[in-house]
Amino acid sequence: MKKSELKEFLDERVAYYNHPRFIETDPIQVPHQFKQKEDIEIAGFLAATIAWGNRKSIIKNADKMMKLMGNSPYDFVMGHHENQLENLLPFVHRTFNGHDFIQFIKSLQHIYLNRGGMETLFKEHATNTSMQPAIAKFKEVFFEMEHLPRTQKHISNPLKGSSAKRINMFLRWMVRNDNCGVDLGIWKDLSPALLSCPLDVHSGNVARKLGLLKRKQNDAKALAELDNNLRKLDALDPVKYDFALFGLGVFEGF
Repeated sequence: MKKSELKEFLDERVAYYNHPRFIETDPIQVPHQFKQKEDIEIAGFLAATIAWGNRKSIIKNADKMMKLMGNSPYDFVMGHHENQLENLLPFVHRTFNGHDFIQFIKSLQHIYLNRGGMETLFKEHATNTSMQPAIAKFKEVFFEMEHLPRTQKHISNPLKGSSAKRINMFLRWMVRNDNCGVDLGIWKDLSPALLSCPLDVHSGNVARKLGLLKRKQNDAKALAELDNNLRKLDALDPVKYDFALFGLGVFEGF
């Protein structure tokens, strides 16, 4: 397939999947429940953090997280009492448990109180070409306070070889304004051109079949290769092709 044909094919699939109906089956529906910027950020971050496994289970458990915070995530993060944190202990989604949930609440509070919030932190440490160094810095700041070592595994570090799928997906939600009502685009000071595709089994397999990716592992090197090829198709909005790759893999069995 020629580059022009590939672009035409993928642009058509983007147009099909980057549509409000996509929200109905995707964890992005969780931050869509909120109006306040900080509520959207926190809901999106927590939903993305547990976004592995069965999608219905992800959405169900992310909704449960919101209910445990009184459906006011920012107010809960900033004003919780210790006994309220104890109510989070029974929560579990795969390997993410109540102790991890409590640590996330404390670390988020630290970021809002001492680092100007999530958007500010990512903006300060993004480079002119990538968000990946900012993800690494975010993890460093997130765990610079006392924490359980086990909780560190729930935030990936792309500078240590991870494709950081879930946090790249979160950044897509926050930064990219698709004018279709799917991606939320509430972070106005970061460019979609810096975003990386949330690389998982589905998008990786489709990318390989289309010649966009040669590396076999879904790691940071594969992400860099895929990013480079997607930027050739659309330098200003490369991550829009996540909709095409994911949709082709999950819904069409491409």
